[in-house]
Amino acid sequence: MINKLIEKIQKTNAPIVVGLDPMLNYVPEHIQKKAYAEYGETLEGAAEAIWQFNKGIVDATYDLIPAVKPQIAMYEQFGIPGLMAFKKTVDYCKEKGLVIIGDVKRGDIGSTSAAYAVGHLGKVQVGSNSYAGFDEDFATVNPYLGSDGVKPFIEVCKKENKGLFILVKTSNPSSGEFQDRIIDGRPLYEWVGEKVAEWGEEHMGNGYSYIGAVVGATYPEMGKVLRKIMPKTFILVPGYGAQGGKGADLVHFFNEDGLGAIVNSSRGIIAAYKQAQYASFGEENYADASRQAVIDMVADISGALNNR
Repeated sequence: MINKLIEKIQKTNAPIVVGLDPMLNYVPEHIQKKAYAEYGETLEGAAEAIWQFNKGIVDATYDLIPAVKPQIAMYEQFGIPGLMAFKKTVDYCKEKGLVIIGDVKRGDIGSTSAAYAVGHLGKVQVGSNSYAGFDEDFATVNPYLGSDGVKPFIEVCKKENKGLFILVKTSNPSSGEFQDRIIDGRPLYEWVGEKVAEWGEEHMGNGYSYIGAVVGATYPEMGKVLRKIMPKTFILVPGYGAQGGKGADLVHFFNEDGLGAIVNSSRGIIAAYKQAQYASFGEENYADASRQAVIDMVADISGALNNR
């Protein structure tokens, strides 16, 4: 799957991923009203509004981007209807040829970890039949429980030809409370990065591993160090735009071949119409605002890479 992701990045010239992390207050009023007219002000109505909102953004941007990253918590808050909207979003994005990074941040051990892996990346056996549950292409994984929590995911990835992005250094302000702690003379995130590189050596694509890493855009100097520690690891970079990351901050996440990283923007794209820069599009044309935000993000990152 990493090979497919790289092919899509090269085809679109866009090393970016759109985070489909919808909140109801991002959804324009006309979409909410239509959903509530059909389903009422219910969980089903909220889920329908989110699904239609996502569909509009995907329709407006799928030709420009290689991948999307739906964050499952934004759907889980609406219970079973929300999860159904998540699944509809995943399936629709696949129909559009996009790579799906399921931002699920699972982290457990043994049979529980294996069940998470099967649910999101693999197939579950039901009698004589097997079924793919959510069926994303990649999943994000929290490595805090060590190899016991990660290896069940790797086994499913090997079987299904899918991939992972493992949390190494996250973009949030308090990440340093644990991740920056000095262990045997080095910060913890470096030890985790080394382990990710080690796991990845057993699951290689054409030049890059199927086992990727998550490293926040808000810590570019740490990104430079981790890029050297994990030379064959694809890095998912959150924190662009709304969290303060800019194209110029991101060049060290990429290798000299211009590959090795994919940058995420969530609300900076899906709620672009709420920003002053794109306010002229208006609520009705929210998806067109998202398309322009994608074009601007690609230009920012491409310009930074060309000028490094």
